Amino acid sequence: MAGCCSVLAAFLFEYDTPRIVLIRSRKVGLMNRLVQLLILAYVIGWVFVWEKGYQETDSVVSSVTTKAKGVAVTNTSELGFRIWDVADYVIPAQEENSLFIMTNMIITVNQTQSTCAEIPDKTTICDSDSNCTMGSTGTHSNGIGTGKCVPFNESVKTCEVAAWCPVENDADVPTRNILPNITTSYLKSCIYDARTDPFCPIFRLGKIVEDAGHSFQDMAVEGGIMGIQVKWDCNLDRAASLCLPRYSFRRLDTRDLEHNVSPGYNFRFAKYYKDLTGNEQRTLIKAYGIRFDIIVFGKAGKFDIIPTMINIGSGLALLGVATVLCDVIVLYCMKKRYYYRDKKYKYVEDYEQGLAGEMSQ
Repeated sequence: MAGCCSVLAAFLFEYDTPRIVLIRSRKVGLMNRLVQLLILAYVIGWVFVWEKGYQETDSVVSSVTTKAKGVAVTNTSELGFRIWDVADYVIPAQEENSLFIMTNMIITVNQTQSTCAEIPDKTTICDSDSNCTMGSTGTHSNGIGTGKCVPFNESVKTCEVAAWCPVENDADVPTRNILPNITTSYLKSCIYDARTDPFCPIFRLGKIVEDAGHSFQDMAVEGGIMGIQVKWDCNLDRAASLCLPRYSFRRLDTRDLEHNVSPGYNFRFAKYYKDLTGNEQRTLIKAYGIRFDIIVFGKAGKFDIIPTMINIGSGLALLGVATVLCDVIVLYCMKKRYYYRDKKYKYVEDYEQGLAGEMSQ
């Protein structure tokens, strides 16, 4: 109990004040200046020069518009010789911060609502009507089962479905080889290149895919998703003409076939019309292509007195670390630590109590 009271009395009735002791030691003095020099290098080099701690910064808010140009030509058994322009291969025509280019397709023409044989697989191949169930449907089926077993071709029978007929057969995917200082004349002739034209906003599709480390022909067959990254890092204390974008490219969809249900990128859409007798028909298209997502990020900074003063104050406070570190080494690590500790600390009794004791004597 007495020990607790003495500790409480020392806490309440004792006061500590710093005492300045000048230690003439080359080792300690050099260490102190070295630590101060490292702190100054951190504050000036890292905080102010590299991180621009004297600036107020804000992140980029952007809106991106895209436009595709060019034509393509195909010659297939289904469509014959055909020219494709932007209205054919850009789907949809406008999209927010994104652009889809159709590079491959499976087309099923003149579909009507009727009954027909389902595509053969392990669940649809049959020998008789007993193998088919009326009203059945599945995740990958094209329609509703009628309960009949009908010929799909000369050698295979499948269960009949009520659907848009003939149904789509996508078992075999076809392969095809398919800024202020920038002037209007430059935009009409430039093509982006990381070395020669790094600021040209006009890209060749194959160049984007190849810069990301992939084959354009392989991606054109099965589709995929590419990211066009636009980085803006602007120092607004300099001229606005020096605020320029940096482009980079990467593939966003996974190529791991073992952990991907549907590799690539594809979707279906249909074009509806009526024949001369008024029956509704449609052309079903399964489109494979490359979707380009434009991702804009970055920041801008401009001088502001508030962050400047905050970082200067933080730097001055960090200089105190040198004193604390040297005190620890001098008082606890050096051979003459007890001598330095005796010079560092001095215990002084209450002057009024000492004076009262002398008077009473």
